Amino acid sequence: MLSRIAESLFWIGRYIERADGTARILDVHLQLLLEDPWIDEPTACRSLLGVMGSAPADPTVVVTRRDVLATLAIDRTVPSSIAYALNAARENARRAREIVSTDLWEILNTTNAGMPKRLYNDRAHDFFQWVRERSALAIGTVDSSTSRDEAWQFFTLGRAIERTDMTARLLATRSLTEESGPSWTTILRSCGAYEAYVRTYRGMPSSRNAAEFLLLDRLFPRSIIYSISTAENCMIEIDPGRDRVGHSNSVLRALGRMRNDLEYSPISEILAELPEHMERVQAVTREASNAIKQRFFPTQAEPSWIGENS
Repeated sequence: MLSRIAESLFWIGRYIERADGTARILDVHLQLLLEDPWIDEPTACRSLLGVMGSAPADPTVVVTRRDVLATLAIDRTVPSSIAYALNAARENARRAREIVSTDLWEILNTTNAGMPKRLYNDRAHDFFQWVRERSALAIGTVDSSTSRDEAWQFFTLGRAIERTDMTARLLATRSLTEESGPSWTTILRSCGAYEAYVRTYRGMPSSRNAAEFLLLDRLFPRSIIYSISTAENCMIEIDPGRDRVGHSNSVLRALGRMRNDLEYSPISEILAELPEHMERVQAVTREASNAIKQRFFPTQAEPSWIGENS
């Protein structure tokens, strides 16, 4: 497969997943601000922008819900926004038009064209629901109509890398502050994980069990471990060479270190230092993304978002 096509497929997967993950995070936190009048809105909004890599450099700037919506939802110039991700997915599909199916192209094109120019607080939930539905439609189309060849592997690899990062960001918001962080029940619902969690643990969410489920459950597709394992499997299919000693594949090395760090650390230790652990997960996803770029797309400029290469 041409490097140009592989890169476009990888980034289509990443950008669709980024739009979906950002919509989930914003929906949870903006709904929390509406429901709880005791939350310090400027602090919570600034912290949320910080988790997403878009906080204002000036610490004296007051950040409101409107600013969060403008920055992370509809601003096409901000790499961490939903509008930017959907537009970038469409542009990558255009560059790989000879591989991308007509159905997927029409979905991405229609979704990008349907992005609103402005967004108000009372319509935000409907907008986030629309983004999630359009993302699910795009992913379902690929999964149901694409041969499990290199094209599908690169698309799925991009999704797995991005989902690892987005789940880590969502978990990091749990510890923004005791006052402004969402409950574990809210986080589980935002991941579509609440019913699966209840079936697994047969009880109301506790911090230990909920964190364990979203970090380490090998059967739930939005858990970090499941996403890492998916990325590893894709890499093995794309580049099946086996080393007699260790791994010469830098992508597998980065993913393996992250998986071992999470699987063999006591869950109580991870919970006690949740923001630090999630920052390490995000750092390793950047490392893995850079390793994929150098190995498969060496001549192409990698599109990135704020903080991704720092």
